[in-house]
Amino acid sequence: MTKILIVEDEEKIARFVELELKHEGYEVAKAGDGRRGLEMAESGDYDLILLDILLPELNGFELLRRLRKSSEVPVIMLTAKDEVMDKVAGLDMGADDYITKPFFIEELLARIRTILRKQSAKSPQSQENLLTYDKLSMDLARHQVTYDGHSLDLSAREFDLLHYFMDHAELVVTREQVLEAVWSYDYLGESNVVDVYVRYLRQKIDEVFGVKLLQTVRGVGYTLRRED
Repeated sequence: MTKILIVEDEEKIARFVELELKHEGYEVAKAGDGRRGLEMAESGDYDLILLDILLPELNGFELLRRLRKSSEVPVIMLTAKDEVMDKVAGLDMGADDYITKPFFIEELLARIRTILRKQSAKSPQSQENLLTYDKLSMDLARHQVTYDGHSLDLSAREFDLLHYFMDHAELVVTREQVLEAVWSYDYLGESNVVDVYVRYLRQKIDEVFGVKLLQTVRGVGYTLRRED
């Protein structure tokens, strides 16, 4: 049975989400503060974590930062903070999704299903472990990327974004397609989060190695294509 950990200090919200998840057939555990949540996350075999940011004892950002040192368990940030930079900070630390309160439970359940499907698709039995394009090489099993033999230090979100581009090499993809595939949802209103992370990748690949792989297609989106 799929196990989900809720780290949330507002008991009414935690209880409501717990009941809905159990109704959907998930096994659920709860923690009411950040320190207890980290202990449970590190010691329990959970398939997904719902994580609030404004927690007592240890805030959600710090909990996630510590957790990512030893675990890649999917995390959905569940919080009232809706500033773009808060979203970027959480995602850059390795969160897989971000939903703000108040929310519709149907949307949360849909996002959970999407992330769990992605995790299932990452298993070695369902896909090759090695992707290559030009001099880029991505080892999915070891979560490593190299360019011409040189190792690249990528955040979890940068890795996922590059993975998507390599899967769609030389195809033009829109920002909306990238958001749906990599962030698992569409932002409400305008957002430059895709542009921000493309810039991060360019700084670590194009600018360092003197190439132009991540290209902007004006008025459409982006493409991974070597420009000679």
